[in-house]
Amino acid sequence: MADIALVLGAGGVTGSAWETGILYGLAEAGVDLSTADLIIGSSAGAVVGAQLASGLLGLPELYARQLADPQGETGGRLGTATLMRYARAVLTASTPEAYGRKLARMAREARTGITADDRRALIASRLLTPEWPERRLHITAVHAATGELHTFDRDSGVPLADAVTASCAVPAVWPVATIDGQDWIDGGVHSPANAHLAAGWERVVVIAPTASGNKVIVSPRSQATDLEARGARVAVITPDEAARKAFGRNPLDPSRRAAAARAGLAQSAMYTEKVAAVLNG
Repeated sequence: MADIALVLGAGGVTGSAWETGILYGLAEAGVDLSTADLIIGSSAGAVVGAQLASGLLGLPELYARQLADPQGETGGRLGTATLMRYARAVLTASTPEAYGRKLARMAREARTGITADDRRALIASRLLTPEWPERRLHITAVHAATGELHTFDRDSGVPLADAVTASCAVPAVWPVATIDGQDWIDGGVHSPANAHLAAGWERVVVIAPTASGNKVIVSPRSQATDLEARGARVAVITPDEAARKAFGRNPLDPSRRAAAARAGLAQSAMYTEKVAAVLNG
């Protein structure tokens, strides 16, 4: 494949599982995205992207890992009070950066019940290697002080586990991630997919567990429309009703992981021809 970017969006533990199911199903149908030239991962997509880019396990093995018993795994929860604070931040912000700063302040004040070191260790355990892959992998995070989106890669000088931990630092659920004295929060705070980072690539596939946007956060489909206006061929995959039901109300619940993976596998059949057309058309 040449000039192909794969964008993996945010969506919690269930989002990672669903993305893996989608990728596995597409590959089984002959549309293998594991060799994309660029992988952009945000939050849930950062974990999947790092696993995929490592090349250490194939998609059948990565999918099987999602079906494993999650007993003993630490889950999180976006409670009603936290979601209401998110909503207030949206209403009082005019840009994604302002929204990011508001959520960062909230994150710094929160008691998460887990230390930053323990959270990093948990993320590291989900990665197949501590080393950055040779392939192009970009991991997103939001700078807590400025609210600006940033990407880490193998040339950034930041360990892979630190980059993915930062990308997965859901505000008020997990601790703020600190790298070289600077604080970072979840890359999905800027937008659910950050597909705009694929600008300039000829063919783009966006797999986004979170389909919606709001007045400051741009949806994956809107970002895809902008890419298409620049001449790219783009396919966007977002959860269907069955997948949303499989996710349940809490995307951070590991007990929903297997159901979400199976839903992704089932849904992938609907997109085989569309993705193949983007890649080969």
